[in-house]
Amino acid sequence: MGPLPDTSNVLPVREYLLVALTAAVVTFLLVGLVRVLAFRIGAVAYPRKRDVHVEPMPRMGGLAMYGGVLGGMLLAHQLPVLRAAFDFSDDPWAVIVGGGVIVLVGVLDDRFELDSLTKLAGQVTSAGILVLFGLQWLLFWVPWGDDGKDTGSLLVLDQNQGALLTVLLAVTMVNAMNFVDGLDGLAAGIGLIAAVATCAFCIGVLAKNGGDVGSYPPALIAATLAGACLGFLPHNFNPARIFMGDSGSMLIGLMLAAAVTSASGKLNYRFIEGSGTAIQTTDLLGLLSPLLVVAAVLFVPMLDLLMAVVRRTRRGESPFSADKMHLHHRLLEIGHSQRRAVLLIYLWAGVLAFGTVALTLFDAAVVGWCLAIGLLLALVVSAIPKLREAGRS
Repeated sequence: MGPLPDTSNVLPVREYLLVALTAAVVTFLLVGLVRVLAFRIGAVAYPRKRDVHVEPMPRMGGLAMYGGVLGGMLLAHQLPVLRAAFDFSDDPWAVIVGGGVIVLVGVLDDRFELDSLTKLAGQVTSAGILVLFGLQWLLFWVPWGDDGKDTGSLLVLDQNQGALLTVLLAVTMVNAMNFVDGLDGLAAGIGLIAAVATCAFCIGVLAKNGGDVGSYPPALIAATLAGACLGFLPHNFNPARIFMGDSGSMLIGLMLAAAVTSASGKLNYRFIEGSGTAIQTTDLLGLLSPLLVVAAVLFVPMLDLLMAVVRRTRRGESPFSADKMHLHHRLLEIGHSQRRAVLLIYLWAGVLAFGTVALTLFDAAVVGWCLAIGLLLALVVSAIPKLREAGRS
């Protein structure tokens, strides 16, 4: 392995934009071929009682998205600046291999309707591939110190603990994105918002670290995912011509988990001399930012997942059984159209995601007020049908 390239003055925003654009174009062009293939092999979603579409719809859109990810990664591998992400880290390779496995599982499910345990096994296998490539949690921050005077300390995870945490996070994100995929353009839009927010956060960390090459992989993973979602969205927004299926929703969840895991521990933690564990910093938000970004970008699908698990368990059903009580179904019930319900969830996810990222980069007081106003606006817009109904009565 040669010496690290001098990236102290390099912030490759244009390169990341080019990679995202390439992934978007490749995905957009591949969707037509995948659509024909889906009809030919019978990977078609026929309307069911809980569905909102009324015509047979081809699935397997995730196959086109994975092709876009590969196209973006291939371009990045050829760019001199971003090549360092491959030369000094196996994280991109972990995503390529693990993503291929989970897309294969998703394609099989799109065609043959696999049972929940088989899909779970495929998800765990894909997450395990990330771990085998070294993409896993190594450090975890907790808000308490050794002598009561510190702002927090780091837990150094051993290989087994880090692997378990990585697999749990990946499987949770995969299922959260899978559960939320119920309206045209919903999962692709949330994936796009989450990926762009994660990429923005990673570039912010990159700038703080003076262009440290170790911060390149998470931004690259997020950029390729953003491009794939962007390229797929024109085919999937209402009225959709193709569904991404489990092959797409699970790929989004796995890549988001990979980007966040790769980004964790990239911040420059400052240790108190002689302690080795306690953190000396006043920028507590900076230390918590990786976890806050995770919570923000996946707040909507994670909330929907939690509500679904609780609801189904209370009825004595499997947490993986299907129903028509997801968050997007409730928005339809109170009077929103499909497009408006999707745009409202975009609004919620965008306010939370970009608001949290802004908190890590700009003045917290100003951003906090803007975030509060944005959340209030989203709440009011969401409740408009109910307010109109109350006004009529």
